[in-house]
Amino acid sequence: MTATAQQQLCQRWRKTLQDGRATLAARYTADRNGRAYLQAHSALVDGVIRSAWDVLGLGQRAALVAVGGYGRGQLFPHSDIDLLLLLPSATCDSLSSFVEDFIGAMWDIGLDVGHSVRTISECLQEAAKDITVATTLLENRMLAGNITLFHQLNSAVERNRDPLPFLEGKLLEQQQRHSKHYGLGSNLEPNIKESPGGLRDLHTILWISKAIGVGQTWDSLISNDILTASEARLLKYSERQLERIRIDLHLAAKRREDRLIFDLQNTVATMSGLSDDDARRASEQLMQTFYKASKNVSQLNGILLPNLRARYVCTVPRLTQDLDEHFYSVNCMLGIRDPDIFEKQPSTILSAFLHIQRHGLRGMAPRTLRALWHARRQINERFRRDPHNRALFMQFFKEPVGLTRTLRRMNLYGVLGKYLPAFGKIIGQMQHDLFHVYTVDEHILMVVRNLRRFAVPAFNHEYPLLSRLIDEFERPEVLYIAGLFHDIAKGRGGDHSQLGMADIRQFCEAHGMSAADTDLAEWLVAQHLTMSSVAQKQDIYDPQVVQEFAANVGDLRHLVALYILTVADIRGTSPKVWNAWKAKLLEDLFQATRRKLQQGGEVDLDLELAERKKAAQAILRLNAIPDGVEQTLWQHVDSIYFLRHEAREIAWHARVLNRSVDTQTPIVRARLSEDKEGIELIVYAADQPDLFVRICAFLGGANYSIADAKIHTTRHGYALDTFHVFLPEHHDGDYRDLINFIEFELAANLQRQEPIRMPPPGRLSRHLKHFPIQPQVLIRADDKQRHYVLSIVSGDRPGLLAKIAKVLSDYHVNVDAAKIMTLGGRVEDSFLLSLPSSHDDKLLLALENDLINALRI
Repeated sequence: MTATAQQQLCQRWRKTLQDGRATLAARYTADRNGRAYLQAHSALVDGVIRSAWDVLGLGQRAALVAVGGYGRGQLFPHSDIDLLLLLPSATCDSLSSFVEDFIGAMWDIGLDVGHSVRTISECLQEAAKDITVATTLLENRMLAGNITLFHQLNSAVERNRDPLPFLEGKLLEQQQRHSKHYGLGSNLEPNIKESPGGLRDLHTILWISKAIGVGQTWDSLISNDILTASEARLLKYSERQLERIRIDLHLAAKRREDRLIFDLQNTVATMSGLSDDDARRASEQLMQTFYKASKNVSQLNGILLPNLRARYVCTVPRLTQDLDEHFYSVNCMLGIRDPDIFEKQPSTILSAFLHIQRHGLRGMAPRTLRALWHARRQINERFRRDPHNRALFMQFFKEPVGLTRTLRRMNLYGVLGKYLPAFGKIIGQMQHDLFHVYTVDEHILMVVRNLRRFAVPAFNHEYPLLSRLIDEFERPEVLYIAGLFHDIAKGRGGDHSQLGMADIRQFCEAHGMSAADTDLAEWLVAQHLTMSSVAQKQDIYDPQVVQEFAANVGDLRHLVALYILTVADIRGTSPKVWNAWKAKLLEDLFQATRRKLQQGGEVDLDLELAERKKAAQAILRLNAIPDGVEQTLWQHVDSIYFLRHEAREIAWHARVLNRSVDTQTPIVRARLSEDKEGIELIVYAADQPDLFVRICAFLGGANYSIADAKIHTTRHGYALDTFHVFLPEHHDGDYRDLINFIEFELAANLQRQEPIRMPPPGRLSRHLKHFPIQPQVLIRADDKQRHYVLSIVSGDRPGLLAKIAKVLSDYHVNVDAAKIMTLGGRVEDSFLLSLPSSHDDKLLLALENDLINALRI
């Protein structure tokens, strides 16, 4: 055949493939039958490949075999076409040019082909060395050519297969794959194929089943008593769900893409017929569909693989110990004497988990796990009302160890959501709020894990104060239960803190908790966001703020409980959200409130002022600063200055500025913060209207993030501003060089008074780009009617604070304090403002509008 003729044929086949794929995609869009699409797409590609094989003259001289996913006859829109060209012998040199022409034609047609050219003996050699090759040979299908050669291959593979190494190898492979694909990125953008509970977990069940000779389809596994009909129904349902999502991903991306990336989640949700509602985005609904399907797969994978292994590999039981009349321990796994015990006595479902927790077992034996999983339907309203079952459930929280593992195991196997229906509703629910990286159920269990970790002596070194507090806390199970319920009302619409109050009160009263503990647990759910908000949005060094917070808390037990829960909650959102700065703010608020509760009475500002000065003077004397030096600066500041700053800041200001209070050039001083995670910065200069803008623009341009700003103007017209600044995430330079750079360059920048250069807008994170936050701006008078409080919610991006400062400066608004709270890609900033004396409601409205425009992405 001439090259021109072959090119024309390839173009025709390419057109056939394109038209056929378009028709299949249109049909799938209409009927959403994923399995029909996969089979029809495989058949379409079969026809094109066979035509090419016949026309190019390869005939019976070799066998063309489909392997891998294509061998299963399930071809996704942009999956690889895996082919094996099986040769009768290694000396078939006359076929090499035909093989090259054939593979070249595949690429010209537009097929993404992965191919191997081997003899039968080479296939066996490679399969013995590489379990991936051995797996592909399990799923083969004759396409064209010498069928006798194909049958010889299968006979040889069957004769040479050693099931046990294959079984153990696939189990290890799955374990390694789960480790690779379990993490923050995989939570937010899971891989439909490779993540735990993905399609590959289903394939692993069938591969092992075929290798040990018990079936290769779900129906054949039913026939061989490996699967029950109900298990097969759930597996097939979950498989269809995952297949549809993967098809949608390929079609939306127009390429092979198996990750549910942010860029495609909205598109795939729309393709699935989902739309935003009052409570959740369409993308969040899609992610819950995926997580529920993957949880079903994980559950059945965890049941079936141990049962397959136990069926094929006979192990001699050892270390057997009786636990009670129903349960025993075998090889550190929980065994049952009667496989029907969970059906006969449903309360033993909870007893099983309690035995594992109490005796430190590794899990359930295969027979036990399967029996329990099938008995979950026994957990109904009658079960939940049984006093014995309620007592068993409460006992989980009172055991000294194992609570987190128990709750996670109960969640994995669908028991926790059955016993707590409110919890069942939030399983797999993703939150696209830019700072939660876990589903709601995983976040809740992470918070409980953090609470328990505070109570474990081995981890006392991590948070010594919290460990001591929880150790002294009577009935810490109240904290664990509050942690379990704190976000349980997410996704219902409305304030989840308020909605969750009814859930936890009902639970506490039903489970025999005292009135005082019930009230505390309900209060913790209602207030679980309060302490974080006060610490990060208000001036916690203002005695009045502490007084109001103490009045809300009421007593020391409530304060300790809220502090412990708040830290556990923030740490359970994302590893990137928690930092030493937040830890310090919360601890400072806790300590100040504890002192207030212990002292009682109203705020005595004169006493607070005197104590703050005394503490600052003590620090100065420790640094060998002579008596009275501080008065050089203190004569120029008022009481508000002392009340807004910590003693260590006041001492630092006095030490740095005592000889420069009337300086003609700006002074900038920086030091490493106490927590070693940022820089503390003093800027002292003759006051000017755009000073705050200049500082923000400089720091933003250098990619530094301002976490806190305290802005003060002295009596003689100097700005004394203090900042807490975070460094770029991947900064690994010398802090001394960094401090020298800031001190010199920022001072020079302020001295030159050049036109302000705003930081470049920078790139948005992909998460924020596809799940933008609608900017919110609120300006209100403070309680004393002397200042205004500006509250801003927005998506984070480089230079954001400088833009806000520029708008405020344009309106001649002075910033007295700024609290910058960054939660992942979300910012919730608060500013204390002084407005022009001539302001009116129209000016405030215009300011709000301009701020919203500046915040828009």
